Amino acid sequence: MTNNKYVLNWIEEMAALTNPDRIVWIDGSEEQTEALRKEAISTGELFKLDQEKLPNCYLHRTAINDVARVEHRTFICTSKKEDAGNINNWMAPDECYAKLGKLFKNSMKGQTMYVIPYSMGIVGSEFAKTGIELTDSIYVVLNMLIMTRAGKEVIDALDENDSGFVKGLHARADLDEENRYICHFPEDNTIWSVNSGYGGNVLLGKKCFALRIASYLGRQEGWMAEHMLILGIENPQGEVKYITAAFPSACGKTNLAMLIPPEGFRAKGYKVWCVGDDIAWIRVGQDGRLWAMNPENGFFGVAPGTNVKSNPNALATTMRDTIFTNVVHNLETNTVWWEGLDKNPPKNALNWKGEKWDCESGEKGAHPNSRFTASAVNCPCISPEFNNPQGVPISAIVFGGRRAKTAPLVYQSRDWNNGVFVGSIMASETTAAASGAVGVVRRDPMAMLPFAGYDMGDYFAHWIEMGKKIENKPKIFNVNWFRTDDEGHFIWPGFGENLRVLLWILDRCEDKAGAVETAIGYLPRPEDINTEGLDISRETMAGLLEVDKEIWREETKGIREFYAKVGDRVPAELYAELEKLENNLK
Repeated sequence: MTNNKYVLNWIEEMAALTNPDRIVWIDGSEEQTEALRKEAISTGELFKLDQEKLPNCYLHRTAINDVARVEHRTFICTSKKEDAGNINNWMAPDECYAKLGKLFKNSMKGQTMYVIPYSMGIVGSEFAKTGIELTDSIYVVLNMLIMTRAGKEVIDALDENDSGFVKGLHARADLDEENRYICHFPEDNTIWSVNSGYGGNVLLGKKCFALRIASYLGRQEGWMAEHMLILGIENPQGEVKYITAAFPSACGKTNLAMLIPPEGFRAKGYKVWCVGDDIAWIRVGQDGRLWAMNPENGFFGVAPGTNVKSNPNALATTMRDTIFTNVVHNLETNTVWWEGLDKNPPKNALNWKGEKWDCESGEKGAHPNSRFTASAVNCPCISPEFNNPQGVPISAIVFGGRRAKTAPLVYQSRDWNNGVFVGSIMASETTAAASGAVGVVRRDPMAMLPFAGYDMGDYFAHWIEMGKKIENKPKIFNVNWFRTDDEGHFIWPGFGENLRVLLWILDRCEDKAGAVETAIGYLPRPEDINTEGLDISRETMAGLLEVDKEIWREETKGIREFYAKVGDRVPAELYAELEKLENNLK
């Protein structure tokens, strides 16, 4: 399919290592894809669901020991340890290639090696980057065909002399969790993943390429790869403004990306458009603004908790052309179910392990990290700009976390560097759903803690440097939908009502809304946020916007501890911002 000698030589080298019986190029055609589906059904790798209720939908089960990303087995392999930083796991490249080489040796014997040429981003866009994944898993092939733009058009667009593609090698091998590794070699544009079949570890275009490798490339080339949703808000006049937003897990990121405006706002003509739910590649446009593109082509979403109330758009997206992983199989209807979908668990069903399951047993039927892989084009609120090779212009950057008392509902940073500081101190508190103590603060700067492909201090410095290149900077904000009262109940209604906060944010970007300066930044007054039709008092709004200096003084100690953990590459500009905050709180 190509004459590119770099591609052909690399495939030959990897085939000599893994020793497959045959090599098949993925061309992206429906004929080949359907043949692969049939083969996967015949081996039990996929189960075909009811094609009338769920057209072109399938169920897959992973190995029981292989159900989630494994951060402790994920490595950044740079020649100097300090370039990987204190937050990442590090292994020397030579040591890692040797170690994993033994695990890859003959790992595809008796099997097929599939060659997947794929593009992160619209093929031919200045944003786009090419990857090639070699895998022995049809499940991986079919997921990559949903999640990326894959096939012949990608390899045709790669220049014959271009060696700059990202090289990904994946083998299931023995699915041995003691020898499971997901390793990134940013200096070599290479990713190796072995002994896993779970999506997040083996769909190498996703977190591995689009965040870890891409964040490294972005720093080299002067752009940014961020763990951010991209959202368009259309006002009644038909004008659309775009926001990027970063949240740690369990903070409603996908729900916000597919937000449905409250009824009163819909009646006035407000609409929300989803450009992306997980990853944004961001660069400075010729107009001096930041432009963002979603490099992915699908959604790899968590199933449990997705329902008609929490995220009707996500649920609608999964109704066709979807692969469900580790959910309940309803044998009566040949459909799927998961906890939180509805209150009607199936009577005759198999759980995520493929065992007979009864909801009365008290055991969960779907794995808590069960997933759906769905095509973005099937999302009812997908943006008309989704396939725009230029991306979309960004008015605001939003950070957020889950804090019971610390962060107010929303606040605005004073300037770019202060905004970088706000992103760098992002944190969430553990909930009862997580194992361990409740209320423990977990720092997750820019929601990139597990995904920065290099030293976190250098990553902060890259943000500071980018600020110097952006003539028309977006404003930076922080939100917290999760403030609680003394009984632990959420005060803000969340979900679609979050649009009210986003509209204040966009008005601030155009100097149309009021604010007051506080110790932490600019806050709206209770009357600045439109609460029309909402059963919430002015006093309650004032409480949501309160800044407790005593709590924040305690917070600054935690920030200093975290910066010390990141190490000596934390930029001086961020320490200056921390000192300003400490002085403001005196």
